[in-house]
Amino acid sequence: MKKLIALLGTAALCITLLAGCSGGKKDDLLADIQQRGEIVVAMEGTWAPWTYVNEDGDLVGYDVEVAEAIAEKLGVEASFVTGEWDGLLGGLDAGRYDIMVNGVNVTSDRAEKYDFSTPYAYDRMAVIVKGDNDSITKMEDLEGKKTANTISSTYAATARSYGAEVTGVDDLAATFELLYSGRIDATLNAEVTYYDYMAQHPEADLKIACLASAADSVAIPMRKGEETRALREAIDKAIGELGSDGTLSQLSQKYFGTDISNAQ
Repeated sequence: MKKLIALLGTAALCITLLAGCSGGKKDDLLADIQQRGEIVVAMEGTWAPWTYVNEDGDLVGYDVEVAEAIAEKLGVEASFVTGEWDGLLGGLDAGRYDIMVNGVNVTSDRAEKYDFSTPYAYDRMAVIVKGDNDSITKMEDLEGKKTANTISSTYAATARSYGAEVTGVDDLAATFELLYSGRIDATLNAEVTYYDYMAQHPEADLKIACLASAADSVAIPMRKGEETRALREAIDKAIGELGSDGTLSQLSQKYFGTDISNAQ
């Protein structure tokens, strides 16, 4: 596994990344990527089991291995940049990296601003509460409740749409700290993220209060425009091959204990 590359690296690293993302043919990002031999991938690094740092200091997770498998299909290496969720899409806009692989749900608002790959995973949204909280049994019960999520996430948007007051946080750990302390009533997140957390913290007094009725599509966002067309087509082809040969299913089972590579 590749070692974790901090978003706020040395000046030399920043210059290298910026030069790499902006160099080459400006009308063909795929050609640029293949010329420099690497694709710069953004992710949080704090959202297990999608993307996280293990005890050895390595960046690992489902999205890490998916990104590496796609890079191999493109004939290049994957180089990872990590940062807080709320800044990742902005960094994509600014050209600081080529793609973002971080369990990104496809929404109509995001699709207006970014081009998305073919979905490579599907997940259901869960409302997570403390074990003794019986006040939420359906999404509509979020009205007037306090929740916490990264502020630009689909989880935060969904909570607000049901009338919840949303507190912005930087990562999952901060979210659960607020939940344990009673400062919020609930948090919304991926169902599989909840099960992974409970596997790592079996003593946690948490439960799923309710689930969204349908699964969300998870795909890879990239900048819109003719510049990324060839890259998007190549990534779609890679995802198709990784689905057909069973790689996505195997990685799903490895990290989630279930197959999230197909819509349920």
